[in-house]
Amino acid sequence: MAVKVVAVTGSYRSGGTVEAAVAAVLEGARAAGAETSTIRLLDQHIEFCTNCRACTQAAGERRGACAQNDDMAAILGRIEAADAIVLAAPVNFYNVTALFRRFLERLACYAYWPWGAHGPVFRTKVLGKRAVLVTASAAPGFLLPFFTGAPRALKLAAKVLGAKPIGRLWLGLSAQAPTQALPPRALVRAQALGRKLVPLDPVVIRLRTGH
Repeated sequence: MAVKVVAVTGSYRSGGTVEAAVAAVLEGARAAGAETSTIRLLDQHIEFCTNCRACTQAAGERRGACAQNDDMAAILGRIEAADAIVLAAPVNFYNVTALFRRFLERLACYAYWPWGAHGPVFRTKVLGKRAVLVTASAAPGFLLPFFTGAPRALKLAAKVLGAKPIGRLWLGLSAQAPTQALPPRALVRAQALGRKLVPLDPVVIRLRTGH
């Protein structure tokens, strides 16, 4: 049974640097035998989190039920059924896009935080999935962790979703033109990261995640 890889992209523009990088990661995963799919948050109906905390009240490892009636439950179902994930969003004004941030805030359902408790506890204890994180900025790539909150937001999303990052792609100088091709070195690295998402023995990850 093929390993399933799902990408979640929070870009406002179709075919931009981030989506080109994600496509290359998935290409590498397919070359290693994986089944891949992409969830473009721009195309989904996702309401804002109202911070009502209803989803955080019931104990247990399963995510809490959200009061919002939208596409989020189906999206999370697809992610939970995957063996590995790609989380991607460009930098927009020093952090991930509001599109990805809205998705991130709705991951509150993976926290247990009953009224009266001092703070939340993550429901997911085991990081059984693999993850690749992708972001892009007009600044040089090595500066992203120091001057933007995007890497931290992507890492948090991976942790909440039970995934351990096995690679990251911080793409810099990506605003030199309205449309910009992925640099050859970044393309090769993205494909290599995609292959890395697929373990040598798919049974290992199946046993680890229970899928």
